[in-house]
Amino acid sequence: MARRTLFLLLGFIGFCVAAFGIAYLFTPVPSPQEQAVAQGPTFYYSDGKTQIAKTGVNRDAVELAQIPEGVRNAVIAAENRSFYQDPGVSVQGTARAFWSTATGEQLQGGSTITQQMVRNYYGGIGKERSVTRKLKEIMVSLKVGREKSKGWILEQYLNTIYFGRDAYGVQAAAKAYYGKDVKDLTPAEGAYLAAAIQQPSNFADPSGARRTYAEQRWHAVVANMVRDGAVTPADAAAMKFPLPVKEKITDILKGQKGYMVNVAKKELVERRGYSEDEINRSGLKITTTFDKRLMDAMKQAVTANTPAGMSKRIRTGVISVDPSTGQVLAFYGGRNYLTEAASSTFYGTAQAGSGFKPIALAAALADGKSLSSSYDGSSPQYFNGASVKNDSGENFGQVDLVTATEHSINTAYVNLGRDIGNDKIAEMAEKLGVPASQMTSAQRHAATFPLGVVSLHPVQQAGVYATFAAEGRHRTPYVVKSVTDGKGGKRKFGEKGEQAFSAQVARDATYAMQQVVQGGTGRAAQLPDGREVAGKTGTTDQGRAIWFNGFIPQMATTVAMYRDDNKPLNIPGYGAYGGQLPAQIWNSYMSQAVNIKNYEQKAFGSPSETPGGGSGIPPFDPNPGGSEPPRTSFPSRTPPSNGPDEPDTPTPPTGLPTILPPDPGGGDDGGGGDDGEGDNDGPGRPRRTDSEG
Repeated sequence: MARRTLFLLLGFIGFCVAAFGIAYLFTPVPSPQEQAVAQGPTFYYSDGKTQIAKTGVNRDAVELAQIPEGVRNAVIAAENRSFYQDPGVSVQGTARAFWSTATGEQLQGGSTITQQMVRNYYGGIGKERSVTRKLKEIMVSLKVGREKSKGWILEQYLNTIYFGRDAYGVQAAAKAYYGKDVKDLTPAEGAYLAAAIQQPSNFADPSGARRTYAEQRWHAVVANMVRDGAVTPADAAAMKFPLPVKEKITDILKGQKGYMVNVAKKELVERRGYSEDEINRSGLKITTTFDKRLMDAMKQAVTANTPAGMSKRIRTGVISVDPSTGQVLAFYGGRNYLTEAASSTFYGTAQAGSGFKPIALAAALADGKSLSSSYDGSSPQYFNGASVKNDSGENFGQVDLVTATEHSINTAYVNLGRDIGNDKIAEMAEKLGVPASQMTSAQRHAATFPLGVVSLHPVQQAGVYATFAAEGRHRTPYVVKSVTDGKGGKRKFGEKGEQAFSAQVARDATYAMQQVVQGGTGRAAQLPDGREVAGKTGTTDQGRAIWFNGFIPQMATTVAMYRDDNKPLNIPGYGAYGGQLPAQIWNSYMSQAVNIKNYEQKAFGSPSETPGGGSGIPPFDPNPGGSEPPRTSFPSRTPPSNGPDEPDTPTPPTGLPTILPPDPGGGDDGGGGDDGEGDNDGPGRPRRTDSEG
């Protein structure tokens, strides 16, 4: 039995050796790819034909002799310590990779420099996660390791690897990160580039949390260089973190094009499973959701309505979402991607202000409250020792939820929050696409939480209001429709969404928001063709951010204006009110958008009841249902005004700000709330309370 077992074991080993030898002999070394077969992606508008931009591959091959030894040693220390000793593959790394592939886990690392070079330099290897592909890569790596010198392998590797900032190869990376030729790089700079290879996105812009990670990784690479004897401990101690120069952006991305390309790439990486390297190398054809006509109309609406002399520090973000799909139809990212690279719509945030109140309204209605539920709207009121006021200190007494929304009554909404609990409002916000991480504990426990002390991206607000238009079904906004690879394979994307609240809750909340436009703070958003519009203004404490969030059944559009330094706005000819310039931009754009898209005039669904409202007339519905009587008249249309009821012509504030007692409940994390709510700015700090509803 022992001899039989031994013979079987030896036979199995012999079979494996023979199979390996045959595989080795019959695996040819492929031909090098043309320029490592790196093709940049092409981005298209939603029609799949009109090109936005084609971004090329940035590479400039150099000989190994031109690459300083310190840079070479840094890469070896970071990626493959045994490079000069191994046969081209790592036994441990290979075993780990085979195991993770066989068990269905994500293919792990462990690849040597030779293996990485083979994947990037030779054609026909592929990148699919399979045992067959991995075996082919190993065989080719072993042959290349035997037939080519280590110097040749390292040279090809350093000329093909992706470093971030659209830089392929170490020469392009030296230019992109430090504005110099590779021959002039210091060992510290070489260590930075070596550190970037594994996760280039964290090194392209080492700011904020990325700065911390970049420094930690850089120090680890330097420590490896000391370990390998590439630098002395004294030299390493003398090195300083080599912060790269500011990234330069090519003119091909000027205007709005760069914003479109950037957000599409970001979505593909963060939501669709693509790597930066795959996007930049594989010649993908990326069809976005952006309608060129709407993009042009949106830019025109912003530029035509922006007053001369407005500070360049004021950012404008505008975005339209199709409620039925979640597709971003158009957005305005900023004045010019080349000078303001971070999109004001997708990256910038501003305090939501009263634009957050419909979330609280939906939470209350979903909790069993009705539009007739009433709350104390008198002003001022004190909560935990802090004063909350309405705009201009206006007293309303007991008001229903329609009136509270129409006139954006701060005290009524604070009382609503205390009635149902801020936790339910926060839970509703999460259902509508606001991550829990964006709502701090202090904000959640502040009395003014329903007034919008939370900061949001404009794209998030557009997603919230699109949910109301979609009768309660929330879809996360997205910007890429499909991706076609070099072989013609096509992947399509979409969002099924989830029901955040019932259709009736959506209809009731929409009815309240219709009154905002018909007779409340958003009258400037009334469209000239008289179609039904719902929405909500938003203005934050001291006018640091102003919003108008509005929608028709087929489209939701958000307009936000804020300073990138969070200082109060000062817009020539306008006050800092959401019902003024943001609503004006919204109207200007939407008046064109409904014609561009040929949207028919469509009525919102009927509310369960029609209390309150400035006009006193419910929206027109040709087929009224439930207990609602047939309608015999149409809503009156008030000509659009230049702003809210109070003040019609804003004037600069005079006198000293009111000093209010601190709020033991936590305040708003140093922000101000919105619309004159008088929320707490922190112990003993002055606060303005003269903003709009």
